[in-house]
Amino acid sequence: SQENELERDSNIFSPLSDLRVLGVTVFLAGPYTMVNLARLGAEVIKVEIPGSGDPVRGNGPFASKNAYEKIQSSPEHLSTRFLKRSQGLKSVTLNLKSDRGREMFLDLANQSDVLVENLSPGAMARLGLGYEEVSKVNPEIIYASISGYGQTGKYASHKAHDPQIQGMSGIMDINGDPDGPPTRIGFYIGDLVTPIFACYSILAALKERDKTGKGQHIDVSMMDTLTSLMLMDNLEELLHENVTLRQGNGTRTGPTGLYNLVDGDITITVASDEQWKRLSKALNRPDFLTDSKFATFDQRNKNVVDAKEEIQKSLSSFSRKEALELLEFHGVPSGVVRTIDEVIEDSHFWDRKTFLPMKSSAYIDPVPGIASGFPVKFSYGELPELDGAPVLGVHNKEIFGRLLNLQVDDLTDLETRGII
Repeated sequence: SQENELERDSNIFSPLSDLRVLGVTVFLAGPYTMVNLARLGAEVIKVEIPGSGDPVRGNGPFASKNAYEKIQSSPEHLSTRFLKRSQGLKSVTLNLKSDRGREMFLDLANQSDVLVENLSPGAMARLGLGYEEVSKVNPEIIYASISGYGQTGKYASHKAHDPQIQGMSGIMDINGDPDGPPTRIGFYIGDLVTPIFACYSILAALKERDKTGKGQHIDVSMMDTLTSLMLMDNLEELLHENVTLRQGNGTRTGPTGLYNLVDGDITITVASDEQWKRLSKALNRPDFLTDSKFATFDQRNKNVVDAKEEIQKSLSSFSRKEALELLEFHGVPSGVVRTIDEVIEDSHFWDRKTFLPMKSSAYIDPVPGIASGFPVKFSYGELPELDGAPVLGVHNKEIFGRLLNLQVDDLTDLETRGII
């Protein structure tokens, strides 16, 4: 009702506003975990190396007030990659290799609910800031470690980023054309899906802490995440049946896939006998139901090449608009294959705040670029609006003053000594 809509607009849904998250995170998986917690209202503090920060800060292009630049001409011109991965975060700088830096970090951890890190396994422990050390000062902390292969196991010490994880997980083996090479998925799926598992595992651990008062260490593996998702498909059965796992734009179950029309491509899903009947009516192909090669789900799987060829013949003269209207009228799941330009220009995503203006702490107005919004809507109200990605160390005064009671003179001395 209109009344409910008005109430929703006036409410801010900030369920994690009572939580503080401390993070030593770099590149993508760790920062994206922190961004998601910030989206839900948590105060999220990113600890960075004095003078340089997250390595991604150095990767151009860089966003000035109104344009992109290839070379960073000011510390306020932040890397576009860093901007996307750091919306809503607060940045402090600390030299964790110094005794005073470690002491300050443990003081911050003592006042935090969650710690997120995605350094190489063992790196935090070598700094004296592993779970064992942190839990001594704060037994209730939820300490989440994200890594390529996990904190244990025979691969734990191996260096890994998303490309290695896509290869090691097996996901590249099932992606690409049947007669082509293993193919990487076109975005950092390991780096972006793993944080979602990390986040709801953190929330589960917090819920358990509410009951027991105890914190715990969460070990999140990128490879395990992708492999566990991949095996939601019946791959072991298909291997036993010698089915080619790599199917390009098709699937391993029938003639679902991509079809070429006069003005572009569409996808069609035909994953059941009922959907096959609807497709038969839509395309005026009663022979789809009488031909023994296509009569059942199993037969269509066995003769999938022939089935796809027949569907393609029937669709070749259609435009995308004509085909979609016909297929939708008959209840056949279908959709246009869009370009990224078309997606960015679609008002749907801006209206639902899936896309947001890019914000930087250096400027009041948005900078060039598109920020990713939270893709879930809550009936209670809107999620809090995030602050822009932080200039390196911009929150030193606020955080160290509020949480560690350090004054301006103290901070000047720490900066002089290379601690912040």
